[in-house]
Amino acid sequence: MTYLLDTNTFLWAGSARGKHSRRARRICESPGVDRVVSAASLWEAVAKCSIGKLSISQVTTTLPMLVESLGVRVLPLEAVHAYAASGLPLLHQDPFDRMLIAQAVANNLTLVTSDETIQRYPVKWVW
Repeated sequence: MTYLLDTNTFLWAGSARGKHSRRARRICESPGVDRVVSAASLWEAVAKCSIGKLSISQVTTTLPMLVESLGVRVLPLEAVHAYAASGLPLLHQDPFDRMLIAQAVANNLTLVTSDETIQRYPVKWVW
């Protein structure tokens, strides 16, 4: 099973471990667990830093270091993901979260998220 870490789960894994559920923490910290982070999450973090909604020191250096330290692969954005997003119901207005849902569905991934709105979609998830 491959786990797609949502943006908050990914960022918290590097700094705020107390915010994870026990299960999410095990997924983030256990060696041998197949984890990915979406390029959309990296884009979201950079975008939020640029408008002051998120503070990450030296974001373009810190994010790659976090990817490496967590041992996650970066899942690229592909056309199939955009097409999958178009078929999702409008339960969530956040385009980054909608892309994560689409990627999880299109790639048969389990999304690791605490976001209750995301959990209403027909996607495999854990928290």
